Amino acid sequence: MIVPEKEIPVHHLTSEEFQMSTLVAAGPENFHDVHRHNFFEIIWFRKVHESSCLELDFESHKLHDNQICIIAPGQAFNMKIEGEDGYAMAISREIFTEVCDIDRVLTGGVLPFFLHPENIKTCSTILSLIEQEYKATSRTELLKAYLKAFCIIIGEQINPQEPLLNDRQRIQELVGLIEKHYIVHKETNFYAEKLKLSTHHLNDIVRLLRGTSVKKMINQRLILEAKRELSFGALTVKEIAFKLGFNDASYFSRFFKKHTGQNPDSFKNNEKK
Repeated sequence: MIVPEKEIPVHHLTSEEFQMSTLVAAGPENFHDVHRHNFFEIIWFRKVHESSCLELDFESHKLHDNQICIIAPGQAFNMKIEGEDGYAMAISREIFTEVCDIDRVLTGGVLPFFLHPENIKTCSTILSLIEQEYKATSRTELLKAYLKAFCIIIGEQINPQEPLLNDRQRIQELVGLIEKHYIVHKETNFYAEKLKLSTHHLNDIVRLLRGTSVKKMINQRLILEAKRELSFGALTVKEIAFKLGFNDASYFSRFFKKHTGQNPDSFKNNEKK
């Protein structure tokens, strides 16, 4: 179901918490044109065409056989598909959080990645079990068990398992906090207090592990959201500024130009070409 909004259209799960389809059966109306989801989606591209590609948050990715992509809620997504072989699974936030390591996905698992050849047969078997159950009695607990098995296998390829140090865990927590609060809270000290660290210590961790600062991470998230809104073109620059927590549209324009090299109107016009 598509809910019309004066923004980028949002695809919602309706009465179900889980939906599954082959890419052939899903139909182009579910992928063509930029949109967002309010749920997670896992897509397994088993066989693709030479020209197959997807766009995820303004980056184009050429697709290859046996790649998997995980699309998180809120990401601007667009894909041109014409009969590729594969599966698409729409999963509610609640179920996804239960069956998958959500921090690992949000910090590095959304881009297309290759499924290791030795895992293809096992994943095919799991997907067949999921498809069989989904078309039959569709027992939620059994579907979650199969999904968890699938996510364990693909999750190891997103970020090979290793003991997480405290600082890496803090980075993951920081990413989640920024995602939740970046519109209202744009200052480093808010996140440092949430993580029970000094601003200096938090910035040291971010500089060491990410090569940046907390402030830059917040600004990058704001710029990404601004680009999403500007690319769709439904809201005015002033409306986008207020939506992102800027009281002054002219300040937002200066902020956007400082970080992108062009003003919002120019970016908007270029995206329409």
